[in-house]
Amino acid sequence: MPDLAEDNLTNTPKTIYLKDYTPPDFLVDTVSLEFALDPEKTVVNSTMQLRRNPTTAPSAPLILDGHELELLSIQMDGTPLDDSRYQLTNGQLIIRDMPESTELVIQTTIHPANNTALEGLYVSSGMFCTQCEAEGFRRITFFPDRPDVMARFTTKITADKSTYPILLSNGNPVASADLDNGKHSVTWEDPFPKPAYLFALVAGDLVRKQDSFTTCSGKQVDLHLYVEKANQDKCDHALASLKQSMRWDEDTYGREYDLDIFMIVAVNDFNMGAMENKGLNIFNSSCVLASPATATDGDFYNIQSIIGHEYFHNWSGNRVTCRDWFQLSLKEGFTVFRDQEFSADLNSAAVERISCVNILRSHQFAQDAGPMAHPIRPDSYMEIGNFYTVTVYNKGAEVVRMIRTLLGNEAFRKGSDLYFERHDGQAVTTDDFVAAMQDSSGIDLTQFKRWYSQAGTPVIHVSGERLDGDRYALTLKQSCAATPKQPNKAAFHLPLSVALLDSSGKCLPLALDNDGNTTTEKVLELRETEQTFVFNNISTEPVVSLNRDFSAPVKLVQERDNDTLAFLLAHDNDPFNRWNAGQDLYINVLLEMIEAIRNQQPHPETKSVVSAFSVLLKDEQTDPALIAQILTLPSESYLADQCEEVDVDAIHQARNKLKNILATSLQEQFLHRYTTASDSSPYRFTSVAMANRSLKNSCLAYLMEADTDTAKDLCAAQIEQSDNMTDTLGALSILAQHELPERQKFLDDFYSQWQQDPLVVDKWFGLQAGSQLPDTLETVKKLMQHPAFSITNPNKVRAVIGRFCHGNTINFHRIDGSGYRFLSDQVIKLDALNPQIAARLVGALIRWRRFDPTRQSLMQAELTRIQKTEKLSKDVYEIVTKGLMNE
Repeated sequence: MPDLAEDNLTNTPKTIYLKDYTPPDFLVDTVSLEFALDPEKTVVNSTMQLRRNPTTAPSAPLILDGHELELLSIQMDGTPLDDSRYQLTNGQLIIRDMPESTELVIQTTIHPANNTALEGLYVSSGMFCTQCEAEGFRRITFFPDRPDVMARFTTKITADKSTYPILLSNGNPVASADLDNGKHSVTWEDPFPKPAYLFALVAGDLVRKQDSFTTCSGKQVDLHLYVEKANQDKCDHALASLKQSMRWDEDTYGREYDLDIFMIVAVNDFNMGAMENKGLNIFNSSCVLASPATATDGDFYNIQSIIGHEYFHNWSGNRVTCRDWFQLSLKEGFTVFRDQEFSADLNSAAVERISCVNILRSHQFAQDAGPMAHPIRPDSYMEIGNFYTVTVYNKGAEVVRMIRTLLGNEAFRKGSDLYFERHDGQAVTTDDFVAAMQDSSGIDLTQFKRWYSQAGTPVIHVSGERLDGDRYALTLKQSCAATPKQPNKAAFHLPLSVALLDSSGKCLPLALDNDGNTTTEKVLELRETEQTFVFNNISTEPVVSLNRDFSAPVKLVQERDNDTLAFLLAHDNDPFNRWNAGQDLYINVLLEMIEAIRNQQPHPETKSVVSAFSVLLKDEQTDPALIAQILTLPSESYLADQCEEVDVDAIHQARNKLKNILATSLQEQFLHRYTTASDSSPYRFTSVAMANRSLKNSCLAYLMEADTDTAKDLCAAQIEQSDNMTDTLGALSILAQHELPERQKFLDDFYSQWQQDPLVVDKWFGLQAGSQLPDTLETVKKLMQHPAFSITNPNKVRAVIGRFCHGNTINFHRIDGSGYRFLSDQVIKLDALNPQIAARLVGALIRWRRFDPTRQSLMQAELTRIQKTEKLSKDVYEIVTKGLMNE
């Protein structure tokens, strides 16, 4: 039988369009899979009960997807299929003359040990695992691999018992047996129909950590977390987070878990963070394993969030799934919104909101302004893996958040209930989601749906004026820049939360024309290109606090001097807008400094920022976590987005200069807050403890900018005395940014202590790859030769190559182009091993138009070089080609 190897490699990939969607010609009611596991040669038997879809063409052939499969045999209704009845083409098995219904048995061979793409079934650290989203199942067997084909799966796994004592799949275990030759088998049955992308299998020598959860109806669910033996002491936080997620989803959305068992497996080699496979979630080990000694506060926080995210998918993604991959935000945007609210409820809501907006403004706004801009429901793609983006996920979450703002909490909950009840067990679209919200509330969301089809970040121009009769008019004008294939945009429907503050910072009562309700905060619904909102009984010139809590994912353009921003920073009672005022103040000053550096002029006054920092450092009433956020200057990449032409060196110099001015001007205050935020008690993962550690390490970073012996001693003492990774890494990452005699010793000691822990070694890799010291590229190249580095492990690649190219602006953008050449070398190499990871890395080059002519030319040259590579994957081809297209 023929081999389908290499069918994904092409220089002319096909573009798939939403407008071309048609229902599947055949439906699969049940599929029974049997795996005879062997790392080098696994045999897969698939038995499908198929029937023709009555809504499609009666003569259509059966088209099954397959990639890198060796076809051994095909039987239809117990009879071997004649060669003349089927055809193997590029990635498909086509069977002609199909009956209305049939039993189809297909036997294939796959090679998991050679599967470096980490899609389908592969081997990681001696264990078998799967990743089938988006289109990985076709690497396991021939199947209609599309999300609108949903079947009930039964899976029998056979393997050597001593090597693979644990055999897992979706659903509930229904049979097990010991077999001859030291083998054993386990059979799993999933009672819920699911698309193939939710299939999962794990086999290995794993330790099970066990707990239980009693649902709101009194049902007991067994909770199993599987890890390698060396990691069995790092599971408590993940299990606690799972139970918190289950309770929160019941309390907030009324969603109860539906199987007898819920399983999580930690895997070392994984392209993503985690996968929500029904009942068997497979996680990147970095998103599960945590102990105070090895994981930072950020790790604990992310694990809690990701555990929640994948669990919440049980309903928003599994019980109700997406009809096609254009609808990806249906499950991901909604579930990201749910996990953000979960994190906000369990921790600091203000810090969670600021963190979410930081991701959006630093990454998604940049994507909206680049060649890969797309709506949250894309209208076309070459490779669906390229659309697991901050637009689909994070902007998708903001769109759901806006729906809740427009409807209100109670109506939004009714809408989600209706959505789940109406579409349980179905594969649906974003239109279905919006329809449920609209039907339950009676609110017309027709115009709002433009958020799903239009790309780009709306810009809102804001102006205000006093009118006669104690009235105040706020005028809002919206626009949205052209994006690829969308030169003109219709007006969005925008909810913009607003308050008006008096001279003491108090929120004024607001009453709009034609609105009898008086409140201190209003949600303005902007629907037109330009609208004016008139407030009554405003007897003083107010200070406008607009887009409170970032109620809409937009850019505001409003004339606000530094005094106004300082006032809002001191007085605004909306935590997000207070932080945002600080960011705008810092940006104003930094842009002036950047311009001065470019023109070789003295730096401008920075008193406004120094004064603001002084007030913040004296504020012991506000949540220290919020203070730490406000004390953080905008990143170099975000500053670059505020510039007409990116001057990498001037941005870097200006930001470092301002940090130094703040550090030298406010040493005593930074030292005081560092001391008061320090806590010698044992590590606890609580909001209060995290807040203090966050503020303490922020202050330490500024103290080190003053280059004093006291600061160096504090760093050293914190490393030596810390009982937790947050403080250890906090101090070590600060030292890594400075050329000090003790720097290398601390780095070497850290590696010596933690060399047996791969996740901690990743932190060690990352803080060196992110160092702003001028020889970092050379360091990165040496790290890639380190025995602990592996080019086939995504975590290692992200820690070294990804951290350098996406997180080290000054060194990646060296004027000699060496950073760009380094990246293109790695992309070409990785593309042959793992196209998904290669595609994510190459994005660092595609915004070349933002830079100076020299860097533009160098980045273009490397993109062209990658594009000309033979047998380039469609993952990388799509991004590079779009990056090189003329605007």
